[in-house]
Amino acid sequence: MAALLAFVVSGGCAGVGPDYIKPDTQASAAWHTPLKGGLAPTDMAPEILAAWWTTLNDPELSGLIEQAVAGNLDLKKAKARVREARASRIVASAGLFPTLDAAGSATRSYNSTGYNSTGIGSDKTNDLYNAGFDAAWELDIFGGVRRSVEAASANLQAVQEDLRDVLVSLLGEVATNYIEVRTYQARIAAAEGNVAKQSETYQVAGWRQQAGLGDELAVQEALYNLENTRSQLPGLRSGLEEALNRIAVLLGGQPGDMHKRLEKPAAIPVPPLDVAVGVPADMLRRRPDVRRAERELAAQTARVGVATADLYPMFTLTGSIGIEALSLSNLVSTPIRTYTFGPGITWPIFQGGAIRGNIEVQSALQEQALITYEKAVLNALEEVENVLTAYIEEQKKRESLRVAEEAARRAVEIALGKYEAGLTDFLVVLVAQRSLLSFQDQLAQSDGAVTSNLVKLYKALGGGWEYLNAGPGVELAKGEKK
Repeated sequence: MAALLAFVVSGGCAGVGPDYIKPDTQASAAWHTPLKGGLAPTDMAPEILAAWWTTLNDPELSGLIEQAVAGNLDLKKAKARVREARASRIVASAGLFPTLDAAGSATRSYNSTGYNSTGIGSDKTNDLYNAGFDAAWELDIFGGVRRSVEAASANLQAVQEDLRDVLVSLLGEVATNYIEVRTYQARIAAAEGNVAKQSETYQVAGWRQQAGLGDELAVQEALYNLENTRSQLPGLRSGLEEALNRIAVLLGGQPGDMHKRLEKPAAIPVPPLDVAVGVPADMLRRRPDVRRAERELAAQTARVGVATADLYPMFTLTGSIGIEALSLSNLVSTPIRTYTFGPGITWPIFQGGAIRGNIEVQSALQEQALITYEKAVLNALEEVENVLTAYIEEQKKRESLRVAEEAARRAVEIALGKYEAGLTDFLVVLVAQRSLLSFQDQLAQSDGAVTSNLVKLYKALGGGWEYLNAGPGVELAKGEKK
């Protein structure tokens, strides 16, 4: 009856320390950046944001992402951390329940009183056998154990958000490196195309010199122009190699695994015409890093309560039931029965200020966690605003480069025609060919940058973690924070 009363009291008493209240985050109603270039403040369909890479209509990219989710080592490590946090919560919850231990022993003692006057010794050997059960229960009157469970639960939720954040980063990195591969392939193709055209120009300059229609200066200019273009290819191929190896490692493979699969050049994925970005409040609710910081704040708030509970007395109920006998047969047939039962109390009187010092430590850590959360919110808003601007402005840049590339291509055709007809000198051809190569290279980079910026935007909005099952052992349990 007393145990039942203690259980009721402990269950109904609020835990000491501060109760957690989620910070009220004030976010702007709209983005600061004026939305252009196909961006709209309307809510994005959840299924689109969850699988944003499908909007690029590239089956190869979709296949790489599926493979990365299955094989990436950082993701596997994050899953293991979730299992660790879940087990830690079980450990913390165990403190709410009694403990029961079984014990048994067999001992033999020897006693000698030496020899008497007749020379006869009086040595004696005794055996003792016992078995029993010991039970103990700490009554969580002041809620220290419950605060520990609260901290462990919030920590588990924070680790789950970290898993989602790893997944969001992984999806973005795979897509970004895939776009880099296609961008390098486009740049290499442009450079090789110019090498072929400039080789023809070099031959024309040589023929004109042999025919007496040109001089050696034009031949040498054509040669260094050709070799200058050719010299750019090793750097581009090195960049392509790095991007391919990076994808292989992201997928959990070894460098070189992607070369055969992606060796055939393909077009840079093209972004959709319209992209819904929602409003800042939606983004903050969705981003895993912001959600993780909020859960870490909740966990640290509970730890303040754990430290505060040390100021108060600890009540325990202990008991034991056992049997004893001088022989193993008597332990079963005619044992001596024993039992003990009683409450206990422990109350720290003097600890040299250690308990209050620990409370201050945990309170300071709580303040730091709050600042970390507020910083995560600001960083998230900044990241989205910057990517919005980059996406819009890169589209303008790409359009100008497209026009410039078309004009440069036409200028090369005109300059070559006039040079072969003897109507202009070779310098005009030289400048036109250099300009064409430069604009083609810049246009390929800008095409890749536009799509990469869209990937960064989806990542900044917190897209991707809802779509794929995170794998065995990491699904949210009932009652855990979604």
